[in-house]
Amino acid sequence: MNIDNAMFAFAGIMILLSVALTAFVSPYFMWFTAFIGANLLQSSFTGFCPAARIFRLFGLKGGCAFK
Repeated sequence: MNIDNAMFAFAGIMILLSVALTAFVSPYFMWFTAFIGANLLQSSFTGFCPAARIFRLFGLKGGCAFK
C-alpha cells in the first residue's frame, strides 16, 4: 500500500464516521464532514496533507499524488 491508497482509505473511513456521527449523535458533526472535504480540496491543489506526512512516518512509500 502506498500513501495515495492509504489517503483514499483514511478519507473514506473519516467521511463514513462523520456521517454516522451526524445521523446518530448530533447534526453538528456535519462540520466535521465539511472539514474533511475542505482538507481534500486544498490538498488536491497544494499537494500538502498532514495525514500524508504521518503515513510517511509510518514507512509508506509515496504514490503519484504524494511523493
